[in-house]
Amino acid sequence: MNITSDDSDFHLETVLDAAGDAHIRVTGDLDWDSADDLTEAARALLRADPAPPRLHLDCARMTLCDSLGLASLLTIHRGCAEAGVRLHLDNRPAPLRRLLDMTGTAFLFDDAPGTEVPDASGSAPPPPPPPPS
Repeated sequence: MNITSDDSDFHLETVLDAAGDAHIRVTGDLDWDSADDLTEAARALLRADPAPPRLHLDCARMTLCDSLGLASLLTIHRGCAEAGVRLHLDNRPAPLRRLLDMTGTAFLFDDAPGTEVPDASGSAPPPPPPPPS
């Protein structure tokens, strides 16, 4: 499935793998114009019968995430929790990692090891601290 918003630089590519896991590749700016597209694509996958055991959002090609993009990610997180689907936020670019850290929401997406993309030096960032108790 390919969803393209009015902004030709934003694309979503959705794939189900052999294990039944869903993968959504986000390309471009996750913002006011595109956040609803991502939320709806994830909701459609979560409404499937059966729902996928895991939902992977591949952010490697995400170029920006604004407050509505973050709201979309949080909505998807909540929907996954309600559906019993494990959410993975894969290949986070540095600006997205900073946004999640600044807003105190990174811990919501840090349950899967190996989801960080290396920085310019070629090394992955250190693992996040455990969530507050």
